[in-house]
Parts: sequence; structure tokens; C-alpha cells
Amino acid sequence: MSSVIKIRDLTKTYDMGATQVHALSGLSLDIAVNEYVAIMGPSGSGKSTLLNILGCLDVSTSGLYELNGQVVSEMDDDELARIRNQEIGFVFQTFNLLPRSDALNNVELPLVYSSIPPSERRQRAHRSLEAVGLGDRTHHRPNELSGGQRQRVAIARALVNDPAIILADEPTGALDSRTGEEIMELFRHLHEEGNTIILVTHEEEIARYSRRIVRFRDGVVESDEPVAEEMRT
Repeated sequence: MSSVIKIRDLTKTYDMGATQVHALSGLSLDIAVNEYVAIMGPSGSGKSTLLNILGCLDVSTSGLYELNGQVVSEMDDDELARIRNQEIGFVFQTFNLLPRSDALNNVELPLVYSSIPPSERRQRAHRSLEAVGLGDRTHHRPNELSGGQRQRVAIARALVNDPAIILADEPTGALDSRTGEEIMELFRHLHEEGNTIILVTHEEEIARYSRRIVRFRDGVVESDEPVAEEMRT
């Protein structure tokens, strides 16, 4: 199976005054097309740093990062912005929706930066909302939606550009347990539909929805194991 993500000897060092913090220390990792991977680890282990680099929100200090055969680690700011918009779908713990815009406009947003005509933007946003079960909520604003529905809007926005990968950062962290289960069932469905999903979580039960768990400690991979079928949530 071909790799959508290839990482080799990735490092990230932050200068904190006179001290250097090594967030990633020579990390190597491959993620295949249509994998569903959970990344876990204690605070300071490097998992959030990796997610930011994968999402082109930050750049590594050294090492190789390839996404879909493109060497992201050598790109300039404009190229990184293009990759962020076209190749990556983001799902955040706090939804990050525009409060004054309805669901349709929130989902359309990534397409605005792709110079896609308005009629096609609306059609694609409609399809994306229907895919997450919100085809009847297109004109509701975030404050008119439940937490689970808001997260579904955020997932629809992540899907609208047909990205190479979906990055989900603690996507159930702001939800009650029952709603969290519904969102994770949606991710399961999206994976079955062919999407590549990378999920950061601190909850073992949430991680077991994935097919592979990568555990970080001190900026390197501590373990990398498939989730046995009998252990899956």
C-alpha cells in the first residue's frame, strides 16, 4: 500500500530563551493511504508538534516530510498555504466555526480560497453536509446547533476539498460521551469510505476506534501497534 505520509529523521527544536526544547528528536513514520491512525502520548511528548507539522501550521527544524509525494519540508509559505487548503482537512476540539455564518457558509470557506465559482462551492458544501447527516441544517448558525452538530459541520468543512488526509485534534474533547461516540462512529464511516484519518487523543477508548495506535514519548515513537479487532471500540 502506498504511503500518503513519509517522515524521516524529523526534528523540531524551540528556543526558549537560553534553553532549547527538543519537541521532536529524529522521528520517522509512514502512514498509508486509507489508514486510520491514533496518536497518543503524555503532555510534552511531541504529538501536538507533529500534528502542527503534518498540517503545515509549523515547520520542522530538520528532516524530511513528504505528503502525497510532495516534499513539504522544503516548501515556502505560499506553497504551505496551498497544501493546507487543498490537501489537509482539519477537525479541532473547539470546532472553530464562524459564529455569524450558517453551516453552509462555514463548510464553503476552504473553497473560497480555491477560486471555485460560488454555485459549485454551494453544491460541494451541500454534498459535504449531507455526508455527515446535516443536509437539513444548512442554514442554521452554530448557536442553533448542538455540540455534536457543530462538530459535524467542522467535519463537513474538513471533507469539502476532498483532502489527502483528515487531521483530528481531540475531536470529542468538548462533547459528552454519547455525542462523542456518535462522532467517532462518523469517523469510522469516513474511514470505510476511503479517507485517511490521523487522530490525536489522550483517551484510550477513543484511540481504539482507529486501526493503529502510535504512542509518543520524549519526541520519538515509543510504540506503533495495530489495534486488534477484539479491542476495537
